[in-house]
Amino acid sequence: MVTTAKGVAGDRAPLCPFGRGKIVKTVRLNHLRAALLAAAAGLLAAVGLFVVILYAQPAEATFPGKPGKIAFSGEDAPTGGDFEIYTIKSGGGGKVPVTDNTRNDYSPSYSPSGKQIVYYAYDGNDDELYKINAGGGGRVQLTDNSTNDFDPSYSPNGKKIAYTNNDGQDSEIYTINAGGGGRVQLTDNSTPDLNPDYSPSGKKIAYSGRDAPTGGDHEIYTIRSGGGGKVPVTDNNTNEYEPSYSPSGKQIAYESIVAPNSDFEIYKINAGGGGKVQLTDNNTDDEAPSYSPSGKKIAYSGDDGNDFELYTINSGGGGKVPVTDNGTDDEAPSWGSS
Repeated sequence: MVTTAKGVAGDRAPLCPFGRGKIVKTVRLNHLRAALLAAAAGLLAAVGLFVVILYAQPAEATFPGKPGKIAFSGEDAPTGGDFEIYTIKSGGGGKVPVTDNTRNDYSPSYSPSGKQIVYYAYDGNDDELYKINAGGGGRVQLTDNSTNDFDPSYSPNGKKIAYTNNDGQDSEIYTINAGGGGRVQLTDNSTPDLNPDYSPSGKKIAYSGRDAPTGGDHEIYTIRSGGGGKVPVTDNNTNEYEPSYSPSGKQIAYESIVAPNSDFEIYKINAGGGGKVQLTDNNTDDEAPSYSPSGKKIAYSGDDGNDFELYTINSGGGGKVPVTDNGTDDEAPSWGSS
């Protein structure tokens, strides 16, 4: 049995065993959740714990430039609605719908030009990738298969999109051409890899991967954008997700679980490892960081006690400013250039 947040069957992620529920990553008990559930169940069966697992909302690539709007996935109604893609001014206000339909659209990622947004949505059978004009309209389906495609991230030259897909065993990192086709598998192992994010140079991709087939935890890694050259960025006993490169490419922001309250907080670290700095510190979940194009701010999704809203902080921490404030969940920010 999988318990979902707000009781919306099939449309939200299972509740996290160490925090609140997150944005839905799929509408089924898919490959990654099944793998994590099996692993966790094996570890916890001896103490009879009921396990509910998720994988978290993705961070998106940020490209150097003048800060523009923030794209995000938000609920269109407090109850009974669905998630749509929106844009909003980085200081708040000026909310504009990009998608408007009766299905769930998730995880927007701006193109380097800021003119298009790639995201994923359920097509009636599984999750597929789409792109759309940043002002709405011109929707194009990029993948069409019988497996789940999610976590899209544009390359800096706008020619490629990195994403996560199920290879039949677990989730792996792939790329496709920005217009669709030309699929290339970048990771191929027996552990789940997800949340890809291109470096500003386009030479590397950061992602979250589990460090052991059974047990273990998720760490941040980088690989070459054509595959190979895997390098650990973090190495500890906590789960870390949603890497987001700074525009300089020198640092990576991410989310990690924190004791003793077992909530997610935002951190940054040098892209080669070391120099870890905690940026948020409270008793609620802060997730899915996205650097501003100037590198001076970080947008993220935070739990205000009632729902998830968007916030910005200084890239060194502090200076928290709310961007959204309503009665619905707003998640998975992607900060575009203007």
